[in-house]
Amino acid sequence: MTPAQEDLLPATRRALLHRVAVGQAEGRAPSLVAAVVRGGRAVWHGSRTSVEGHGPDENVQYRIGSITKTFTAVLVMRLRDEGVLDLGDPLEKHLPSTGAGEATIRELLAHTGGLAAESPAPWWERTPGSLRPELSDVLGERPFAHPAGARFHYSNPGYTLLGALVEKLRGAPWEDVLRREVLEPLGLERTGGQPQAPHAGGWAVHPWADVMMPEPLEDLGRMAPAGQLWSTSGDLARFAVFLARGDERVLSAQSLREMRTPAAPAEATEVVDGTAYGLGLQIQHRHGRLLVGHSGSLPGFLANLTISVADDVAAVVLANCTSGPQIAALGADLVRLVAEAEPRIPEPWRPLREADSATLDLAGPWYWGTSAFGLRLTADGLLWLGPLSGTGRRSRFRANGDGTWTGLEGYFAGEVLRAVRRPDGSVSHLDLGSFVFTRKPYDETADVPGGVDPGGWRGIG
Repeated sequence: MTPAQEDLLPATRRALLHRVAVGQAEGRAPSLVAAVVRGGRAVWHGSRTSVEGHGPDENVQYRIGSITKTFTAVLVMRLRDEGVLDLGDPLEKHLPSTGAGEATIRELLAHTGGLAAESPAPWWERTPGSLRPELSDVLGERPFAHPAGARFHYSNPGYTLLGALVEKLRGAPWEDVLRREVLEPLGLERTGGQPQAPHAGGWAVHPWADVMMPEPLEDLGRMAPAGQLWSTSGDLARFAVFLARGDERVLSAQSLREMRTPAAPAEATEVVDGTAYGLGLQIQHRHGRLLVGHSGSLPGFLANLTISVADDVAAVVLANCTSGPQIAALGADLVRLVAEAEPRIPEPWRPLREADSATLDLAGPWYWGTSAFGLRLTADGLLWLGPLSGTGRRSRFRANGDGTWTGLEGYFAGEVLRAVRRPDGSVSHLDLGSFVFTRKPYDETADVPGGVDPGGWRGIG
């Protein structure tokens, strides 16, 4: 049995149950269900409930609120990957006459389109969607709260527009497209726009008394792409595997990495927490690790999906109350408990099957000015460039097939690395976005910007 297939250790399972029990008790949730994913499958389910004799399992539906946005974002990314649209396109190009068409599709995905946070009153989450039958009813007379592209401002109407975009380009209702293109291929049979038994009821718990009141259950209509879905901890566990690894039937691993990359800055008040937003995914640094996923809430329900790709661990938490449990912190804690108690065992090192001699010649030490860098050819066929000591700019590079490489992260993301050769074919230097790397500091035989002093290196004298 490989490490990825092993069940969690008893001590880890008890720690997870304890954390869920504390979250349910202190948050005063009528019920709370959770799941943990490791190695591509769910390895733990747990729940606590105020009803004696049974607890919800991985097949009980809860409303997941804004986790719906991640599903909508996946549909938009599919359209991009098919060449139907470009993320830089203004919405107006594909969905004209909305009054908000100057925002680009990327901006809408990242909540930087400048749109208002909510639709006009009455509050859409607690009133029938029939009150807002048209996009104009969702956007109102003044759809923008900020200039498009100027800042991050979370917008529910923005995802309504993205859902309408999907409907326009696919020629079918948003939920039908979602089921055909995402839910069915991934086997998410218990996820959909309407509840199906068994499902939890939504409750409001009095803040100063241990009493409850049922919350209204509304069909969100036009706002559905922003928060309509119901799902289970079992289905969301499978969705977490997809978000971390990709599935060529739905969306590639490369496109999902793009979704997990920050595309919008944090608010100034949130910088200390290390939060950001990608394309339909929330991003945060917590407990020293990078977490991606999404939280959701609607009256009567709370939901959270948290993934640590580096640890290969994800957590799902669902509760049926309007407020109380700190559900995002709970999800992050479940990931941390597993990652710290049972650290990921790395795959065995394996050499490349074959190495291109021209690329192999580039491996070794290089100098940017007087700063020493190392260039390595890794077993996955990528180049890695980084400082030999201390901190500094570093990145992996993907081959372009023409003798150049493109940076994948950090300062060099998207920048092109190429080897500049002499007439005899030997390498003079590396050019990386106008940065020149030479085999020795300020190599006088290379094209160093600004030239090299003809007197060379010398002492004070």
